[in-house]
Amino acid sequence: MPATPGFTEFENKMRRAGMGDAPIRAFRHSFETLAAGKTGLLPENSIQPVTSLPRSEEIPKNIASGALLSQAVIIKLNGGLGTGMGLEKAKSLLPIKDGLTFLDFIARQILYLREQHKSPLRFLLMNSFSTSKDTLDFLKKYPALGETANLEFMQSAVPKVDAKTLQPVTWPKNPELEWCPPGHGDLYPSLLGSGWLDRLLAEGVKYMFVSNSDNLGAFLDLDLLGYFAASEKPFLMEVCERAPADNKGGHIAQGNGRLLLRETAQTPKEDEKFFQDINRHRFFNTNNLWMRLDRIKALLDASGGFIPLPVIQNSKTVDPRDKTSPKVVQLETAMGAAIECFPDSGAIIVPRSRFAPVKTTADLLALRSDAYQITEDWRMVLAPECNGVPPIVSLDADHYKLMDQFDDKTKDGVPSLSRCRELKVSGPVAFSAKNVFVGKVAVTNKDVATKPLPAGEYKDRVAEV
Repeated sequence: MPATPGFTEFENKMRRAGMGDAPIRAFRHSFETLAAGKTGLLPENSIQPVTSLPRSEEIPKNIASGALLSQAVIIKLNGGLGTGMGLEKAKSLLPIKDGLTFLDFIARQILYLREQHKSPLRFLLMNSFSTSKDTLDFLKKYPALGETANLEFMQSAVPKVDAKTLQPVTWPKNPELEWCPPGHGDLYPSLLGSGWLDRLLAEGVKYMFVSNSDNLGAFLDLDLLGYFAASEKPFLMEVCERAPADNKGGHIAQGNGRLLLRETAQTPKEDEKFFQDINRHRFFNTNNLWMRLDRIKALLDASGGFIPLPVIQNSKTVDPRDKTSPKVVQLETAMGAAIECFPDSGAIIVPRSRFAPVKTTADLLALRSDAYQITEDWRMVLAPECNGVPPIVSLDADHYKLMDQFDDKTKDGVPSLSRCRELKVSGPVAFSAKNVFVGKVAVTNKDVATKPLPAGEYKDRVAEV
């Protein structure tokens, strides 16, 4: 590779850490963007809203035969530790329902599809160095998935950039803090650099479905697979219609005649009102993506071994807990941003049930409740009483943010939420399986000590304990 001015130290540092050509090429593109003074911002006057899209309920049904599964691979992004919830292992090892973890559900979904359709459906995890060992050890309980060594490829790490010098930051107190994750856009160089992209293509795999491991709504839907295959599109993003609570997530738009993805960090401050206008920008990215592997490979080859994704620049301090530590820029890319790299990309509106990530303990409370049910094929679906709309749960962060806090307050079971539209909890309240919430409910405890909520039904009311 020809040298890039100012990049030599980054390349040397990445090679010393064992990084190969693919992640280095991708990071060089990100660094060049920063060094050239490009902000990566997408002003409102440079884009247009997306006004209409096809809906998944309108596509032909049962057009995907099991034969298509033999040409498909499911990839789950599994690099997160869930530190925001106080976890120290892969978030996908967190028990979700009936003692089963995210990985239990994912493994059982894969095995069910293979058995039902007698198909060698491929399955891979994109792990991080923090999640790999625990994840592969856990999956040994499912030997039918295959050798654990053939179930993963590793996401890379990239150097943090010193904001003053634009060189790799050094932090001898804790050298690990000199590195950061490169965002989900790392999927492409990691897939290429690991050799898995060429291997899958050689085995006749054509279609890739990618989603986050903490989103159990993102199962491989045969109707969507058939629709994607018939469309001949290189890239298809699943989107949902934005609700008031979705005003901060990345939305899709149009620019230069193509679909594109705009994240919060790419929005100028003066345009935040437009970004948050859910009636103007109506659709958000679920991070459930369908891709043609042959088209991804062709784009990588044409671009010199990397995909020129828009770069997200995050201003931080090298030690996030020490605001006096040197200021750095963390360069990230979004996996879904590749939608703009193809002129014929598409998007499709899917039900909200296909977007059920667990980012907080509030999300977990909903999934553990009777608002969600387990199907025969190991999917997690909304109970019929929910009428397709999950309950909106808000838990007091001072008392429920961390898993040990949450577990302590739900040790007697989780309340019924199947007929609940909205639940807001303020103060330390202990729940039980004998609590039933209906409609819009608020529960408040103004004391410092935790108090149990008495058994019974609470309907459209404010309850103080």
